[in-house]
Amino acid sequence: MSNSAILVIYTGGTIGMKAHPVTGELVPFRFEHVLEEVPELRKFGYRIDTYSFDPVIDSSDIFPDFWVKLALLIGEQYPYYNGFVILHGTDTMSYTASALSFMLENLEKPVILTGSQLPIGLPRTDGKENFISAVEIAAAVDPDGHALVPEVCIFFQDELFRGNRTFKYNAEEFRAFRSPNYPPLAEAGIQIKYNRKFIRYPATWGKQLHVHTKLGTDIAILKIFPGIERKVVETILAIPGLRALILETYGQGNAPTVKWLLDLISAAVSRGIIVVNITQCPAGSVSMESYACGMRLKEIGVLSGYDMTTEAAVTKIMLLTGQYAENKEVRYFLSQPLNGEF
Repeated sequence: MSNSAILVIYTGGTIGMKAHPVTGELVPFRFEHVLEEVPELRKFGYRIDTYSFDPVIDSSDIFPDFWVKLALLIGEQYPYYNGFVILHGTDTMSYTASALSFMLENLEKPVILTGSQLPIGLPRTDGKENFISAVEIAAAVDPDGHALVPEVCIFFQDELFRGNRTFKYNAEEFRAFRSPNYPPLAEAGIQIKYNRKFIRYPATWGKQLHVHTKLGTDIAILKIFPGIERKVVETILAIPGLRALILETYGQGNAPTVKWLLDLISAAVSRGIIVVNITQCPAGSVSMESYACGMRLKEIGVLSGYDMTTEAAVTKIMLLTGQYAENKEVRYFLSQPLNGEF
């Protein structure tokens, strides 16, 4: 295998658009011609192959079956490449990065997601810089030939983040993603500076990649807000087949202590619904022991989501409920960090 072989996977999104020469309308270009659009990539001397989904997918239309196809593609091509770059729409990029981080067990090669806020064919595009840096990071190895960043990551606007720690923060600025609870794994300036103490490395190299493809989708999200009505909570908890509920609470994991709310959640836990508490705050962690209202949730069986993002909580629960029929195993692994998600 070449020491500089990268597979670029184009799923869709703004980055793969260019202006039609006649109408000026933004249309997808044929991505096998990517080196014509970004000739700077030739200077690396890497072997860069491309794979384009057909049809391409708007990231707003992504469902778990897409993650399965993407994970299986990486699994099939894993022996032949040093790293993978996934070009993806920004709206659900954090969901896809989080899902892949759990689905690709024993990953030892970079899987770098990136995209852009402006099409790659426009003069002021952020797409070229994001794309070029993502390729360079995907190819980077240490003196022993091991990947410098053997993780699923998002690279955007000069920063590389652990994928399951990110969320889309801004719909208009080039700096679209944030990772407030975990530092960047790398920062791109004149050179790319790798923050190796924050990167997860295998205890031993050479394990076989295992691709998980069973995902459960019988989950829901309930965001607590002042004035939430009993009928709203009752309706959500009465969804047929509901396996797990993500409870988005205030601050460090607090919710109203009104009796009807605690009774409904307690009854749901007793019926076998797994309830996970995450904070609505962009930064910080759930600590249900800090306040009495949080302690009430803990006492009735609500699990802490620690400092997980919503995207990580959703995809982790999907993975676990897809893998395990028994709630005992799901509850146990929810309390364990699988890939640095908390």
